[in-house]
Amino acid sequence: MANTFKLKTQQNIGTGSVTVYTVPSNTTSVLIGANLSNTSAGAIGGSLIVNTDTDDTETNENVFVVKQAPIPVGSALEVMAGNKIVLQTTDVVQAQSDTSGSLDVSLSLMEIT
Repeated sequence: MANTFKLKTQQNIGTGSVTVYTVPSNTTSVLIGANLSNTSAGAIGGSLIVNTDTDDTETNENVFVVKQAPIPVGSALEVMAGNKIVLQTTDVVQAQSDTSGSLDVSLSLMEIT
């Protein structure tokens, strides 16, 4: 099994959910860091969402890791704070802002293949 560290980014996220990362086939991923950055001229609310649809889980539900967390002007929010989330093939991590084109996201992951 190979372990590969990855950085996935998405900029200018607005009010619609945007996919930042999808777990590839035959892969398990560990989300080890998530940074939400406010690039607008005003305070925003930022969300990080995990959409799971894998076959071997008890329930497949879309859940907020954080929902509309306040991010002041010129600031960023580290969402994970030392926690980790295990993701399986076809799971998706999405981000959303309450303000158009105002959120940059960076995810640190480890893919296990």
